[in-house]
Amino acid sequence: MTRRPYGLVCPISHACEFLEPRWTIQILTELWNGSTRFNDIRKGVGNVSSALLSRRLKEMEALGLVERVEDEATGTISYFRTEKSIRLEPAMNALAEWAQCNIEAEIALADVDVSTLMWAVRRKIDLAELPRRRAVIRFHFREDPPPRCPHYWFVVEPGSDLPELCSLDPGRDVDLYVETGVVSLGA
Repeated sequence: MTRRPYGLVCPISHACEFLEPRWTIQILTELWNGSTRFNDIRKGVGNVSSALLSRRLKEMEALGLVERVEDEATGTISYFRTEKSIRLEPAMNALAEWAQCNIEAEIALADVDVSTLMWAVRRKIDLAELPRRRAVIRFHFREDPPPRCPHYWFVVEPGSDLPELCSLDPGRDVDLYVETGVVSLGA
């Protein structure tokens, strides 16, 4: 799709044109978070169709933002950040910090998809702080309206790099229950 440029000399405007296609920044963020496989990127980005993600990755490869690597032995395809996208990371971190300081949490979280949120949260758990045995964490989202899937479990096995995310009860004893709900800030 051809976009009409802003017609400005401003380098920030040119950067915005480069990163403007929908999902570009979210895909880069997911790559910065360590996802390299198509399905992991799709889960982390959330709400993007496979066809659109495929098209966007091809466009980003043409722009030099990602590198597509096929493992000839297994036929698997991985996507990696290029030096060009790695150099963007400090700017994106600064933008994220600005957003955290200047956008109200209620607005920022208003349209969050719970499954996408849980996929991201699994990377944030400090596994060194958990017992050196299987640990199970159960999340219950009490929202109005209720999310499509109100329960999630993280199952952490000793020696694993990331918790396994389950939307169906894994049938294990739960070590920690986390429950959320709608908080009314108005009086």
